[in-house]
Amino acid sequence: MADLKVYTSKLEGSVKVPPSKSMAHRAIICASLSDGKSKINNIDYSDDIIATIEGMRSLGANIIQDNDSLEIDGIYSSTVGKREERVIDCNESGSTLRFLIPISLLVPGKSKFIGRGNLGKRPLNTYYEIFDKQGIEYSYEEENLNLNIEGRLKGGEFYVKGNVSSQFITGLLFTLPLLKEDSKIIITTDMESKGYIDLTLSAMKDFGVEIINNDYKEFIIKGNQKYISRKYRVEGDYSQGAFFLCANALGNNIEVQDLSLNSLQGDKEVVDILERMGVKFINSENGIKNEVSNIINSTIIDGSQCPDIIPVLAATASLAKGRTEIINAGRLRIKECDRLAAVNSELSKLGVNIIEKEDGLIIDGVDSLEGGIEVWSHKDHRIAMTLAIVATRCKNPIIIKDYECIAKSYPKFFEDYKMLGGKVDEWNVGK
Repeated sequence: MADLKVYTSKLEGSVKVPPSKSMAHRAIICASLSDGKSKINNIDYSDDIIATIEGMRSLGANIIQDNDSLEIDGIYSSTVGKREERVIDCNESGSTLRFLIPISLLVPGKSKFIGRGNLGKRPLNTYYEIFDKQGIEYSYEEENLNLNIEGRLKGGEFYVKGNVSSQFITGLLFTLPLLKEDSKIIITTDMESKGYIDLTLSAMKDFGVEIINNDYKEFIIKGNQKYISRKYRVEGDYSQGAFFLCANALGNNIEVQDLSLNSLQGDKEVVDILERMGVKFINSENGIKNEVSNIINSTIIDGSQCPDIIPVLAATASLAKGRTEIINAGRLRIKECDRLAAVNSELSKLGVNIIEKEDGLIIDGVDSLEGGIEVWSHKDHRIAMTLAIVATRCKNPIIIKDYECIAKSYPKFFEDYKMLGGKVDEWNVGK
């Protein structure tokens, strides 16, 4: 594992963020469920996207990679998915796992899901309850992803909690329109991460499948629908763009290309949150940028709709004037690491005043950060990139341990960071 020494610097210039990982997952799946050939443009081959590509190949899609595009023949155009057994390696991608579990029940035979890191700790009870009701055979190991399932999903009514993970709902939304029967998904709690559901419904509509959304309380799904193959371009990723938008709030000056203020991405919430903190956004020719401000203010941040951008927002709040509260963020504890604990641990080392709560953080902003110490990514890509952004405001360099975990979502992050004027040195390589 490698460590990186990151020096104090000001980031300036323009950066084209990677394509939206959330949208790429969805486009690849919709194309793979189509009966015909699709072309998906603007693909970045992060570990998570590779996991979904390989997973859909295992289920029968023929996928050809060509630079930053994919040509996809759907599973109904081939015989690969007719194999009696298949292994789907999700690596560390929770989206791949939860999206593909119900999809795997569209094809005959056994499916074995494996993965790495903390993926085996991600709860799957929502699906197990459905399997029990429908007589679908399954077995799994505690704390380790080794899930075996066999059976065919049947339509009907599905009662699903909306405050565990929207990924379960998305997985069902992808699958149920292809069944013979009509179906209904009934949400039994308040819905969190509505933006991700919007992305799913938008992608499905683009590929010809219609769902009726009754105010996120129930989804009405006609059976016997078909996905229609097409050309599709993936837009820039707000989850990754958030790092640079927050960097601007901390005094850097970056134009973030390929982002739209009209995007449906849930993590576009970063714009609203930063505006509440006093940041002003302007459209540029190729994307958006913020007006540089010397003072940002505290606010209340609801993490229920945008959990992935909470670490970098917490870092931004650490240098804001006043007390910021992050609420409804308990799900961050079951990501690639316990992100609430990780943010508390690493920002506290840098001199930030943080109180960690069960489902959030209380952050009293400070005027400056000393640096001059080692911090740890917790092998979590979003923690590693957050610490790199914080380094721009540290008086002394910091060393980020295990920084290469960025490959999970943004493999070229430090190339872009250096292109913008960031100064880094690989510090140490261990085993």
